[in-house]
Amino acid sequence: MEVIGVDGETEMLKAIFLPFLSHSRLISAVDMARIFAMQGVDVTIITTPANVAVFQSSIDRDSSRGYSIRTHVVKFPEVAGLPEGMESINAATPKDIVSKIFEGVALFKGQFHQILRDMQPDFIVTDMFYPWSVDTAAELGIPRVVYAGGTYMAFCATDSLEQFAPHTKVDSDSQSFFLPGLPHKLEMTRSQILNRGKESENEFSYTLKAVKESEKRSYGSVFKSFYEFDGAYQEHYKTVRGTKTWSVGPVSAWMNQYASNKDERGYAKEEQGWVTWLDSKKEDSVVYVCFGSMTKLPAAQLVEIAHGLEVCGHDFIWVVKKIEESQDDGVRVFLEEFEKRVQGSNRGYVIWGWAPQRAILEHPAIGGVVTHCGMNTVFECVDAALPMVTWPLFAEQFFNEKLLVDVLGIGVPVGSKKWSNWNEFGDEIVKREDIAKAIGLLMGDGQENLERRRKVKALSDAAKKAIQPGGSSYNSLKGLIQELKSFKLQKLNGKLEAVA
Repeated sequence: MEVIGVDGETEMLKAIFLPFLSHSRLISAVDMARIFAMQGVDVTIITTPANVAVFQSSIDRDSSRGYSIRTHVVKFPEVAGLPEGMESINAATPKDIVSKIFEGVALFKGQFHQILRDMQPDFIVTDMFYPWSVDTAAELGIPRVVYAGGTYMAFCATDSLEQFAPHTKVDSDSQSFFLPGLPHKLEMTRSQILNRGKESENEFSYTLKAVKESEKRSYGSVFKSFYEFDGAYQEHYKTVRGTKTWSVGPVSAWMNQYASNKDERGYAKEEQGWVTWLDSKKEDSVVYVCFGSMTKLPAAQLVEIAHGLEVCGHDFIWVVKKIEESQDDGVRVFLEEFEKRVQGSNRGYVIWGWAPQRAILEHPAIGGVVTHCGMNTVFECVDAALPMVTWPLFAEQFFNEKLLVDVLGIGVPVGSKKWSNWNEFGDEIVKREDIAKAIGLLMGDGQENLERRRKVKALSDAAKKAIQPGGSSYNSLKGLIQELKSFKLQKLNGKLEAVA
């Protein structure tokens, strides 16, 4: 990880990481930065005051272990109408504030460019939603590596839609079609994809085009996946896009090798009621229900989930976003009564707001998970060897469902059929009977469920091996760092030749 500098001294590779300002992408990108530091790279993470609090303690801990890693905090650009401190996008962020945060992100380009000039890194790793960073890297003559965030399968499916447009050849949103050119025969409906109409375009689709164009001009991309998870689609991705790419995950598995990292990620269990409750349950008997930090379900859907959990016949832990009295007093009262009822019967446990998800998933009483198919949760479930009820809602989640259910065989679909814009989940309500049925299939003793558990256990074992010396992700990360080291050395040699 070291090269000889122009003046003869030993230098480390210097990297700047720029994560996106949403909780789920921020945490996984920071974890990515930390595993680079673990491999001897000097890492600086650029973020804003409101976002640094989410992960600063972990960076301080890594630094105390001797890793060369730090944060560089910059003031978020001032935007008219944006309250101070509103710098992150999550389920509670109002729609009008989201657009203003994106305005600030666009203004951030100038600050980032100056930071690179001042710090002179050897390469940068930036979220895919900062496509303009490729121009800055090109001007300074350094590699830009894209942090993709999703699955290879999702990107390949998007490429299939763009190239073959099968969704334009069906007569209705509910009519199914196959995604051509992929390693597996996968069937979807037009209602499950972003662009439903034959000529449909929106602001997000234009953003994705800019992302794809910037990727072509970048050094390559890194994914938080691992080869044994979607390696066939990694190979397809490289062939179709013609770009370099590396799987270096699961990044959360790298982090959980240290006991102190587990504490910071929600493992501290003292005086937490859910621990006592789960300790009283049989192994693999409880289903965990959570929809991530970016999802705020409508009141009608919350009511259906509550009824579905009550009649499913299995114990459960349900993580519910806090509901303010001013938002929906009726559903708040309903859920409070529901909580009293199920905890009184010892059938369920409700956690309001944030939950220590990683710790819960690794408790032996947990036997399955109901998830929105966000990949942070998916990889944590795989690492914990837990099959899933898949409930996709937005972004690339319907593609992720196809991977989990139809390719890997570790998921049971709940039956959601309509893609929605982020945080606009009101048109489709999954009924209580469908929720209960899916949980029953997931948690039952049938042969199909035993096969799902066998498959997810095999993937869990593969994930743990992937990050060990000689594993696929370990070797991939080492190979990427070696390439970047060679790039720097060639650049330094070029300067020496120019001076001579």
